[in-house]
Amino acid sequence: MAQKPSIPKGTRDFTAEEMAKRNYIFDTIRNVFHLFGFRQIETPAMENLSTLMGKYGEEGDRLLFKILNSGDYLNGVDKALIDNNETTRLAAKICEKGLRYDLTVPFARFVVQHRNDLQMPFKRFQIQPVWRADRPQKGRYREFYQCDADVVGSESLYNEVELLQMIDEVFARLGIRIAIKLNNRKVLAGIAEVIGAPDKLIDITVAIDKIEKIGLDKVNEELADRGLSEDAINALRPILSISGSLQERLDALSAILEGNETGSKGVEELKFVADTTVALGLRAELDLDVSLARGLNYYTGTIIEVKALDVEIGSITGGGRYDNLTGVFGMPGLSGVGISFGADRIYDVLNTLNLYPADTKAAAKIIFANFGAKEAEASLKVIKTLRQAGISAEIYPEAAKMKKQIGYADSMQIPFVGIIGESEMADNSVTIKNLASGEQQQVPVDKLIEILK
Repeated sequence: MAQKPSIPKGTRDFTAEEMAKRNYIFDTIRNVFHLFGFRQIETPAMENLSTLMGKYGEEGDRLLFKILNSGDYLNGVDKALIDNNETTRLAAKICEKGLRYDLTVPFARFVVQHRNDLQMPFKRFQIQPVWRADRPQKGRYREFYQCDADVVGSESLYNEVELLQMIDEVFARLGIRIAIKLNNRKVLAGIAEVIGAPDKLIDITVAIDKIEKIGLDKVNEELADRGLSEDAINALRPILSISGSLQERLDALSAILEGNETGSKGVEELKFVADTTVALGLRAELDLDVSLARGLNYYTGTIIEVKALDVEIGSITGGGRYDNLTGVFGMPGLSGVGISFGADRIYDVLNTLNLYPADTKAAAKIIFANFGAKEAEASLKVIKTLRQAGISAEIYPEAAKMKKQIGYADSMQIPFVGIIGESEMADNSVTIKNLASGEQQQVPVDKLIEILK
């Protein structure tokens, strides 16, 4: 017996019904992106490893999917690398490309490569899959979609405010209650300086970013393992435990970082973004999270993370400012800020809470019953008129028993059945049956369009 086919762990097939749900998410996000003036681009699934490596920190580099070179990829490789199991150096010789880890670094490459054709500031969005060689678990996949929006070529903090408004609008449309958490990389740098460990900023951010998953005690153990002194760890503990309202937390952080130029600048930026956003009105919760680092080296200012309030799952949106990212591609001094919606986690949240609109699963708005060649021909003419009016419609392909045709419509969650028999053909009308109520009425085609719209 042939072995049953399977797919790699951390990947998923999506049925037609599931794709209808996913497209509801993508369409909602895409519509809001357009509403805020963002324009769509796409980049290749694979990038040169020289583009990707060194942009995500040590952990990110390990999670990159590398692609073997074409042909005899071992030709010319030092055999000692194989014999000595030096996998990292070997991979560098036999893999020149990798699957993209996110959409932000490829976007930075895109900006530099096409700099002469772009009008700054440039507002782009991108909805494409990314890949990470992570351990699959609930809410974490090896292949998943990101929906990114970025602004480059502007240092204005109004861009952060606009992104927060956009986050609020997307999740309001989806019906998901959220909390938006804010921090600033300058605040983290200031904290590292205040506790006497300025050279340990990356170690600190990587460790404290895990505080929600492993707890403060485990974070302290990791900080010690990373070389932080006991005095530095003790000085950091109360900072990570700041409590109170958003304004109280900001005031406490301002007092702690008073006299530290970098940290105070970060608090100033946080206050502007928070105060301006709140003044405009926000349906989501807005909070300061001093432990928020997102573990990525390229953030230089505002850091954003979004959590669903009614489902236990990781962040469903994140982002921040990355002033220096394009510098590694030969274009220094270009400021950028962006966010990424985690479509797959949003999908899981909507499924858990059953928040999809009732008509999301329907294949069409109406299906016409098939009673034979003449009736089918008349139905197809009406269907064409409906489609021209923007109404999705189809016909059952065979002249089967009515019970079977109705059963098909019901299973596909199509709300209406159109019936054209001899009497309907005689007076150019359609009998429409509402499957939910069982009611039916005979109407002219123009009235049918009005009902279905």
